[in-house]
Amino acid sequence: MESIIKRIRVEVSPNLYLKEPFSSELGVSIVREGTQMIQEVGMEQFTFKKLAQKIGSTEAAIYRYFDNKHKLLLYLSAWYWAWMEHNLVFATANLKDPEERLSVAIRLMVDGPIYRENEFLDPNLLRGLVVNESIKGYLTKLVDLEHESGIFTQVYKFGERISHIIREINPSYSFPKTLVSTVMESSLLQSFNSQHLPGMTEVKPEGSERYQFFHQLVFKAISNE
Repeated sequence: MESIIKRIRVEVSPNLYLKEPFSSELGVSIVREGTQMIQEVGMEQFTFKKLAQKIGSTEAAIYRYFDNKHKLLLYLSAWYWAWMEHNLVFATANLKDPEERLSVAIRLMVDGPIYRENEFLDPNLLRGLVVNESIKGYLTKLVDLEHESGIFTQVYKFGERISHIIREINPSYSFPKTLVSTVMESSLLQSFNSQHLPGMTEVKPEGSERYQFFHQLVFKAISNE
């Protein structure tokens, strides 16, 4: 299974880029080294000029692939959520019990991908980037236009798959999408807090406490309506 999934190159909205990054060696360097650099310096300090120097290219060449660093961040975030959807599909393929499948889904949302190897982009780096930087890609004045262009399709698809599992367990539960998006967003925030703002949480960066909290939250919510 892992040998199959690690060779998958996920698809994201073409509205996120000007030229498909994986169509050339330069494009591959942009997304791989860009992921690493954003993780190291943060979006505030990251620039295409710095990236160009690192990969031995020019800013103009990078701008042929992405309009700006904001679009690059959204591209990498979309790649992560598309990868998470593949993880969910593969990890639950042989599970008949929807409660088991939901437990796997919660584990994914809380701890990140189960399958941590990919030949195209490093899921571990992407996980760190999404925890530390991805919210900066959403809270902008352009979000409505970006939503209309379909560039958040990957996060929607991942969330919808989990919402469908919740509806299997309790068809009368009124807020499956709201519950899933709450867990998706707050689990990332709690992961960030555990690393950087420990006074905001009881859980540690490592361990099962965060999973236990969200597992209890979800199952109590859908069983107590």
